[in-house]
Amino acid sequence: MTIEPLKILLSGSSGFIGSGLKVFLELAGHDVVCLVRNKKLLGHNSIFWNPCSGELQKDDFEGFDAVIHLAGAGIADHRWTKKYKEQLFLSRCRDTWLLSQVLCRLYRPPKVMIAASAIGYYGDRGQEELTEDSPPGKGFLANLCKQWEKSTDAIENRGARVVHTRFGAVLGKNGGMLRKMLTPFRCGLGGKLGSGQQIMSWMSIDDLLESIYHCLKTESISNAVNLVSPQSVTQAEFARLLAKKVKRPALFHIPAPLIKLFMGEMGKELILASQNVIPQKLLETGYSFRYPTLQNALDYLI
Repeated sequence: MTIEPLKILLSGSSGFIGSGLKVFLELAGHDVVCLVRNKKLLGHNSIFWNPCSGELQKDDFEGFDAVIHLAGAGIADHRWTKKYKEQLFLSRCRDTWLLSQVLCRLYRPPKVMIAASAIGYYGDRGQEELTEDSPPGKGFLANLCKQWEKSTDAIENRGARVVHTRFGAVLGKNGGMLRKMLTPFRCGLGGKLGSGQQIMSWMSIDDLLESIYHCLKTESISNAVNLVSPQSVTQAEFARLLAKKVKRPALFHIPAPLIKLFMGEMGKELILASQNVIPQKLLETGYSFRYPTLQNALDYLI
């Protein structure tokens, strides 16, 4: 299904996902304007805001058909100290709330807003199959995601179709989890983390970009959408397939107590948590996965 060219406001355009999405949308014929917080990056197709100080020009936000909001501090970029957890909250919840407030006060607000979220919403759930209708879990990341998604209430109440894209682990050549893992695996240091039985829900970067576009053009999609492959794997299986692909053994093992000792709460929620997430809405609305299995994805990416 094709759609008429749209004027789209995109935040997070310099990141791994955002930079790819910008190119993808432009190739699809859309006019993409970047929302930036560094005045040195301002160009003919960008607008400035500073969510920390509230500095912005409201008129700059007029005239957009859609807004895609991806910006935010990286969940796995630093250990979760009290200070960094506050930074995560502010960069995601406060900034999303401010953007939503600005958009809802426009003369002509956008018809759709797609805002990033994460499958961390579900917490550590073992083998339980998790769909978009599953309740939230417990823990810092689950609470962060709940507040993050609630931050769009203002523009939703104005009548916009709001989509919360819950990202799983994103696999790509130029960023994401796979890029961080390749070096140790190529050195023969890959293997089991904790029990290895925790379920990993993942998606290739190509499917992620196409599924965001699917959400943009499919008017029946709203609220939460799980952006993951239909075939999750255990962490041990992920390690086995990746090691086989780079032709190295996967004998290395880091016990759960060591992960908790060195990484604290972040290690417990990002590495040891098990989330068997199902992309129910994508499947129900006819999305066709380019790389449905991990083997498919690794064969393409490596």
